[in-house]
Amino acid sequence: MGRGRQKAKQTKVARELKYYSPETNYHALEQELRSGGGGGTDVATEDRNSADDEYDNRYNAWGDER
Repeated sequence: MGRGRQKAKQTKVARELKYYSPETNYHALEQELRSGGGGGTDVATEDRNSADDEYDNRYNAWGDER
């Protein structure tokens, strides 16, 4: 008996989420874009580059043996 009520509730929540439009603070967005927005480095990219360098150094000698 409760399936109809449960489905109606889920549909209501889904509809609210679909049409929800939060207020956008354009001033804060403009300030963030003007400031450069995070000049830091990406840790994952940094780790990947250091691992690539390790392999490049290890296998570069093989390319020189021609």
